[in-house]
Amino acid sequence: MTKVLVVDDSPIDRRLAGRLLVKESDWTIVEAVDGRDALAKIEAEDPTIVVTDLNMPELDGLQLVEEMKSSFPHIPVVLMTSMGSEEVAVRALRIGAAGYVPKRRLAEDLHTTVSRLLITRQQSETQTELLHRLTRFECGFCLENDATMVLSVPTYVQSSLKAMRLMDENEYLRMAVAVEEALLNAMYHGNLELKSELLARDHDAYYELAKRRAMELPYKERRVFFNVKVTPTEAEFTIRDQGSGFDHGQLPDPTAPGNLEIPHGRGVLLMRSFMDEVKFNGKGNEVKLLKKRSTGAIDEIGLTVS
Repeated sequence: MTKVLVVDDSPIDRRLAGRLLVKESDWTIVEAVDGRDALAKIEAEDPTIVVTDLNMPELDGLQLVEEMKSSFPHIPVVLMTSMGSEEVAVRALRIGAAGYVPKRRLAEDLHTTVSRLLITRQQSETQTELLHRLTRFECGFCLENDATMVLSVPTYVQSSLKAMRLMDENEYLRMAVAVEEALLNAMYHGNLELKSELLARDHDAYYELAKRRAMELPYKERRVFFNVKVTPTEAEFTIRDQGSGFDHGQLPDPTAPGNLEIPHGRGVLLMRSFMDEVKFNGKGNEVKLLKKRSTGAIDEIGLTVS
């Protein structure tokens, strides 16, 4: 049973988030009024995932993420952000949160964000036992502009990398989120040349245009190329699209006040928060993500990569 803990000191916001989460699912919603109450509910209810506000009395969202990273690292956390909380949200993403949704976009994005995290987490768990026997890992994919296919890749990679025991459960999930964002950016913004401004104005129109362009020339002939290489000390991911590229230096700073609330640069923010290194090529149509081995990670299986 999927159990979602919603944490917010505002009863109205808690109920709104709860209604949005159960609207298209059979999830059970548990509520907490602040971070301290949330920790007690986690002990009592063992939720699958936590969705939390940042600004709360007693124990705020940032402190809750810190406590959960230490005591409940297996439970992912999604932040609900509001204007004025951008700096704190970025800190929370860097220390352990697995995603965020601006409060003004809860209706459009909350259920989708939580669903994607749960699917990534649940699917990977089913393959873990077999993959613990894996001793080598290096692969590449050539992907059509199909969101379902693209979104299946991070799950596969996360499951495979768990065998290497490079990091803890939550770090695997955060890594998968960063890879997912890079792949989606390559498909939507690179190959299909969709603009974030349209997504901000009209969510449905954005995805309708994506469907049309995936069937039209020249977009339908473009591919996303994804390569992963794992060594005993790090995992490197390379994502390249066949679009015209972009000047990544011109992206607005997503940590600046107000910018966390807009779609521009969201994927890049998550990549930079969850990975140790993020490097774009000069054209802007390829990005390399590097995740280094966590201190204290279990090393029970020797690993070589050819």
